[in-house]
Amino acid sequence: METIQTYWLNCLSILRENMTPSAFQMWFAPIVPVSYKDSVLVLQVKSEYVVRYIEENYIDILSKALLTVFSDRNLRLEYRVLIDSTGDKGSIYPSEQMMQRELIKPEYEQKSKPAYQAFSELPPIDSQLNTKYMFTNFVVGDSNKLARTAGMSISNDPGKTIFNPLFIYGGSGVGKTHLVNAIGNQVKQKYPEKRVLYVSANTFQVQYTQAVVSNKVNEFINFYQTIDVLIVDDIQYWSEKKGTQNTFFFIFNHLHQTGKQLILTSDCAPVDLKGLEERLITRFKWGLSCELKKPDYNLRRDILKSRIYLDGLSVSDEIVNYIAENVHDNVRDLEGVLASLLAYSMLMDTDINMDLAKEVVSKSVAVSAGHVTIDNISQAVCDHFGVPEKLIFTASRKHEVAIARQVAMYLAKKLTDKPLAEIGLKMGNRNHATVLHAIKTVNETMEFDPVLRRSVQQLENRLIN
Repeated sequence: METIQTYWLNCLSILRENMTPSAFQMWFAPIVPVSYKDSVLVLQVKSEYVVRYIEENYIDILSKALLTVFSDRNLRLEYRVLIDSTGDKGSIYPSEQMMQRELIKPEYEQKSKPAYQAFSELPPIDSQLNTKYMFTNFVVGDSNKLARTAGMSISNDPGKTIFNPLFIYGGSGVGKTHLVNAIGNQVKQKYPEKRVLYVSANTFQVQYTQAVVSNKVNEFINFYQTIDVLIVDDIQYWSEKKGTQNTFFFIFNHLHQTGKQLILTSDCAPVDLKGLEERLITRFKWGLSCELKKPDYNLRRDILKSRIYLDGLSVSDEIVNYIAENVHDNVRDLEGVLASLLAYSMLMDTDINMDLAKEVVSKSVAVSAGHVTIDNISQAVCDHFGVPEKLIFTASRKHEVAIARQVAMYLAKKLTDKPLAEIGLKMGNRNHATVLHAIKTVNETMEFDPVLRRSVQQLENRLIN
């Protein structure tokens, strides 16, 4: 019984490092190890609900912890729920998710030679890079231009630029993972001999806890100190993980002092990282910190056109503009809408048209009925004035067309948060000065023209209600 208690405490150490304190206390701290015999481990839990919740949400990390500590590839897990808390009988629930899986050793444990061997003798490693993420398919815009420029400089001369470390931060789906993989892939193409490694912060943490349990922390550190370009994604997950942070501190110092390149990503700037040691945050700020912002309208449209070209699709500019206008949170949503459009088109054996686009977008993102877009405005204005919509995007100077165009620009500025340059671009590729002139003209005309004033008010009410 003493042995199983020791094993379970080691498992708890791994679990504690890989989840929030509240989740650990709620789901795993109350568990009692009952027995371990013939490769069957029995854990006592409070209720059948706990069994279901762990199986649905935590079985992967629990399996890794158990396999690491018990080193039993035939290990099977069973839960016991006591029927009567005063007795010792209970219902047994075998784990449906716990598979008899092979224990995969980390890279640093698979080496056939000692970790301290000379660089020239080191075996090649799997970089773990995603080869579909390249600079050639990374679409550039104002929101990512600085980070891409820094990344290109690093890929040409890793470890030798002032961008060390390169710290890239931003929300989910803005292109951080794409960019850092592109840097790594470019380095591998130009310098095949360099040891490049991409690792998620979560994977690094799991490897570290496995090294602690197996008493191989020194080998773990030695392996990472042989890397020429180390890319760590999503380091915000190290919050409150003191052991992981301390170990990475030594790895960081060694790599930086020996001229090796470090590239890090996070969902926030170094100064906003919570639960990380100050000495680490200070080092993250040594190089360059770049924010990847949400793609603006122009970048969203360029990304869509790039993906459409690569996928060999046929999608009209009108549909591209509609998607770019309504799907604005991140790149993943844009790519998801395109994938859905293609799937619907194939399944329904129909061309990709505006009706299909609107249906797909409405199912993919929240499109508010009251959300006013430049497209909504131009359609409503042209309908009100009886002008074909395509004419307001042309150079036509006919009075009715000019009035409709100017009113559309006026309402676009008033009812949306789009900058003047973007409004002008949407209204026939005009510059911001033209938009300013249109707004001024409408304002001045409404002062003495009650008909136009009434029309603008009717349009505004129609659009916002």
